[in-house]
Amino acid sequence: MGPIRGFKRRKKTADKKVVDHNAYSSSLESQLQPLDWWDDFSKRISGPLSQSKGSGSFESVFRISRKTFNYICSLVKEDMMARQSSYTDINGKPLSLNDQVAVALRRLSSGESLSVIGDTFGMNQSTVSQITWRFVEAMEEKGLHHLTWPSTEVEMEQIKSKFEKIRGLPNCCGAIDITHVVMTLPTMDPSNNVWFDREKNYSMVLQAVVDPEMRLRDVIAGWPGSLSDAVVLRSSGFFRLSEEGKRLNGKKLNISEGMEIGEYIIGDAGFPLLPWLLTPYQGKGLSDLQIEFNKRHAATRMVAQMALARLKEMWRIIHGVMWMPDKNRLPRIVLVCCLLHNILIDMEDEVFDDMSLSHHHDTGYRRQNCEYFDKSAMIMRDKLSLYITGKLLS
Repeated sequence: MGPIRGFKRRKKTADKKVVDHNAYSSSLESQLQPLDWWDDFSKRISGPLSQSKGSGSFESVFRISRKTFNYICSLVKEDMMARQSSYTDINGKPLSLNDQVAVALRRLSSGESLSVIGDTFGMNQSTVSQITWRFVEAMEEKGLHHLTWPSTEVEMEQIKSKFEKIRGLPNCCGAIDITHVVMTLPTMDPSNNVWFDREKNYSMVLQAVVDPEMRLRDVIAGWPGSLSDAVVLRSSGFFRLSEEGKRLNGKKLNISEGMEIGEYIIGDAGFPLLPWLLTPYQGKGLSDLQIEFNKRHAATRMVAQMALARLKEMWRIIHGVMWMPDKNRLPRIVLVCCLLHNILIDMEDEVFDDMSLSHHHDTGYRRQNCEYFDKSAMIMRDKLSLYITGKLLS
């Protein structure tokens, strides 16, 4: 499987209701759980997790609210329960929908090994693996509507307004950044050399365009870490759509007579300077005007860095170093982590909001520099610099 290059809005199913755990039903077909599902499940937790502080709290184990958990269950219920399965714990007790979602979420959020998850929840490693993959497949099918590019002018105008409020960059539609999912791969296999990046790690790249609320609006996952940020961008569907004028083609900003600024995103110096992608000024001896632009640019771009840092901190399966992952399945796991990241934002999850903010998502990776620039983009950036500092003459 190649890189995941873009995601079209899937047709929503008619039933998107959140599972109501207060409405107890004994029907096996409904798969709804009684009110004390967590009370029963928490008693099965063993090992260090059962002895940790606050182990009896649902939120301490899964780091999401019950409201969000119920919603996720409602999303994947149809797909996960459509096929007959015989998943059981080590005592032969059948695993309910809630049990399965809990196991998958713990695996994705903790990054713990299959054996640790199995020991903690009392089931075989193979069962944990199969349940997690089934959950990933179900989320791919039912959760894609949580990761979309703004579809209306009103929605885009709201995004641009929020970006401008950060540090005064008008008509900005997103911030782009790249992070690496580091892996341990056999060094004796020559085919793995393509994954060996410039920081001497085996890694897979995730590129994301982020809105002001740290929501991921476009992602591409799966390219080898050996590729530069600029090459990954040019290989993405986002690049093609923007170059063809099918994206970032909305309302322009009139900044002076005969000068308009089109919609754009911002990125660091690892990306090319393009009419729709503005990067900071580089080099020594920058003017006060250029320094001021770079400060505003960096402060606004921080939202993408914080989004990726929070993504990897919350879904720790893609944080740290993954041991011998299936490189065909990994992009799909990364995608589902991105979907879950957005769901927590869309659900206004208070547990998620309580997490500390950081912008360090690629520790040990130096910033790349791309020398390519578009001359018209240079002129546009100069005009925008003058405009935001009030020095542009009509």
